[in-house]
Amino acid sequence: MGNSILKIKGVFRKNSPFKMFLLSVLITGISYGLYKGMLDNFLAEVVNMGEMDRGVTEFFRELPGILLIFILAAFYMLSAESLYKAGALIMLVGMAMHAAFPATKIFATLAICTYSVGEHIQIGMKNTLSLKYANEGSGGAALGAQTAINQIGTLLGYLLVILAFSFAVGKSTYTTFFWVATALAGISLIFSMRISGRSETDKNKRRFYFHKKYKKYYMLEMFYGARKQVFLTFGPYVLIRFYGASTATISLLFAISAVTCFFASPLVGRIIDKLGYKVVMVADTIILVAVCFFYGFAHHVFPMHIAFIVCCVNYVLDAVISLASMASNLYVKDLADNDEEVKATISTGVSINHVITIFIALFGGWIWYSLGIELLFITSAVLGLCNSAYAATVNAEKDKLCGRKVK
Repeated sequence: MGNSILKIKGVFRKNSPFKMFLLSVLITGISYGLYKGMLDNFLAEVVNMGEMDRGVTEFFRELPGILLIFILAAFYMLSAESLYKAGALIMLVGMAMHAAFPATKIFATLAICTYSVGEHIQIGMKNTLSLKYANEGSGGAALGAQTAINQIGTLLGYLLVILAFSFAVGKSTYTTFFWVATALAGISLIFSMRISGRSETDKNKRRFYFHKKYKKYYMLEMFYGARKQVFLTFGPYVLIRFYGASTATISLLFAISAVTCFFASPLVGRIIDKLGYKVVMVADTIILVAVCFFYGFAHHVFPMHIAFIVCCVNYVLDAVISLASMASNLYVKDLADNDEEVKATISTGVSINHVITIFIALFGGWIWYSLGIELLFITSAVLGLCNSAYAATVNAEKDKLCGRKVK
């Protein structure tokens, strides 16, 4: 992170608007950190959303991820800069809705969905603009710098939530900080509007790309998306609804998880290089089963205060083992005939991932509500085992040959 920031001037082209771009990324990160750090507690404590309600809300939060490819196709004539600005504006509107509208289930879900539309539009454009503004041969460094700045902003947001909610908790506190996050989103929009240029968007993100040789990758993305969604949606909600975790505690957990993943990511990458992506894709489930067991059954094994700590540790551990999902990208690279095919296939994989996650969000909420958190995390473990069983059949040379025969 430090090296990326220190060398930032040598990474980006001097005649590009990279300063305004990176400032907008930083401020957006802070705004998002505030938003993410208090959202789950806000939904549970102020909006009074139950398990089923949370699943429904997550369905609408993930929906823009599926619709993104159609949105980009519909606005193909717009530049990456214009889409980035549009995303910033939509995020501002979504955040303002949280602050201004009554704290009801319908309005909260509408605000979350609106914010998510802008967020998903910006995600792809951030990478596109980072690469467009980079010096020749510095694309990777540019992406790293942009990601690092975004992470710093998000962590600052988490820390502000920890500080504020350690001293004051209540509906007025949530409202105040939604307004603060809205103001920051407005400042980010101002910086975004000062970004000039008409960079072309990534055409691979405007269409689906299917090929027989990638069928195992598509299935792996489905299994991964399903099991990931259980922790993403219900992990924090279990800590809040079942164990009574405060807003400051949840935000601290997010911060610890983000920092741990930041330092663990290079290590996981080296492990994948050393052992091979197939071994990692199969082996990470062994840890996942233990994580799911303790998350669902810790309160049966330990006293509640110890069980809560065990679940927090397992939440961070799940975030770390989720980094192993990068192994599937290397599998795609081995199958692909060129770099454009890699990008198109991974983009399609992300869309497939989103399709399954929205249904898991609904189904997971029903399982928790009807059958308990134990079965919810047993389901996550089973999905992980299916992922590993399928990963065990991966053979890049055979799969590539099979694809050519069909073609």
